[in-house]
Amino acid sequence: MVVGTLSARLLVRDSRTLKDKRQVVRSILDRMRGRFNVAAAEVDTHDDVKLVTLGFAAVGFETAAVQSVLHNIAHALRTHPVAEYLGGDVVVGTDVV
Repeated sequence: MVVGTLSARLLVRDSRTLKDKRQVVRSILDRMRGRFNVAAAEVDTHDDVKLVTLGFAAVGFETAAVQSVLHNIAHALRTHPVAEYLGGDVVVGTDVV
């Protein structure tokens, strides 16, 4: 079994309140979960109005497949019309118990 994670940082420039930010975050998480069949959540920077830190997890049989899914998510985040992708870290591990 191969488990991979992506920690992504985004900037929502037009966000003025936490409610604005939550709306964007909810939209992104729902879209990524549905499109890529991964687990996803906001994992940090909860109180910052403009900065978002999202975590994604994927499980699979092959390392290349898990890496591909996570890199595709990063690409989708880069092209998001509202949130600016600031960067992300992909970690993939094998032989997880």
